[in-house]
Amino acid sequence: MKKFVTGILGSAALALAASAASAATLDDVKARGHLKCGVNTSLAGFSAPNDKGEWTGLDVDFCRAVAAAIFGDGDKVNFTALSAKDRFTALQSGEVDVLSRNTTWTINRDTALGFNFAGVTYYDGQGFMINAKQLPGVNSALQLSGASVCVQAGTTTELNLADYFSANNMEYNPVVFEKFEEANAAYDAGRCDAYTTDQSGLYAVRLQMSSPDDHVVLPEIISKEPLGPSVRQGDDQWFDIVKWVYFALLNAEEAGITQANVDEMKESASPDIRRLLGTEAETKIGTDLGLDNDWVVKIIKATGNYGEIFERNVGSGSPLKIARGVNALWTKGGLQYGMPIR
Repeated sequence: MKKFVTGILGSAALALAASAASAATLDDVKARGHLKCGVNTSLAGFSAPNDKGEWTGLDVDFCRAVAAAIFGDGDKVNFTALSAKDRFTALQSGEVDVLSRNTTWTINRDTALGFNFAGVTYYDGQGFMINAKQLPGVNSALQLSGASVCVQAGTTTELNLADYFSANNMEYNPVVFEKFEEANAAYDAGRCDAYTTDQSGLYAVRLQMSSPDDHVVLPEIISKEPLGPSVRQGDDQWFDIVKWVYFALLNAEEAGITQANVDEMKESASPDIRRLLGTEAETKIGTDLGLDNDWVVKIIKATGNYGEIFERNVGSGSPLKIARGVNALWTKGGLQYGMPIR
């Protein structure tokens, strides 16, 4: 999701906090014995507790991958549920080591807020959902002139909504809520004609409705929302670790390395695969990061590759059943592209 920080901390204060960031995050994490990861309070497919109270989701699994790279154990991570309002302060203050909470990469967050984004784990865009029984015949957002729209306050979702209706000379009535859960409940109760947030979020919200089959996600995408994990500026080693965990997940998928075959693939005839898995002669890809050379093996054993993470959390193996689309690998027409590990 896309939130601006007005009312949380001033940009100057955040920048100052970033400049004072510790340059020894890896040492702190190792000494503590676990990673601290900030996630959404409850967004199906990305970060939400299951019926056993265990955290699941694409953003959750990314943090498990980071923990596995460091400790060889994807369970050595503590999750902190953060609201949109609190997430930036939590990262800047050191309450969490990494923020993996469906957060959009923007210039403001890269500069004034003092963050470094490690990559785009999910390419998204803002969309609209309607109750087809309330609005029969509506199959486009361009038909929503005069509609009431549920939206979360203090977000760029709110700003994008205003821009879209203005650009298309349409009127609308924003029904604004501070909390995600409040907006969901109001829409389900019929207080709004439409609901707007990231399209991935709409698929998650749809599952929470009292009659999910009545709700339709409209085809329009009105913004770019590259979602990904971020860290504080000021610690290049930590930024490198989180960034290259993301690239390793992508490269493993591209190479056909899975949870099921990772041990077998360590003896591959391909130098690229052996290098990725730390078995190529004189490989130093782990030690250069401050990790063991088999850090990628540990990641894949814990979480699988990017494709496996995607499919079980938001894709065909999940209730959301979102198509890979632009989140497919670059070799399959998508935007996901892992930098070379060599």
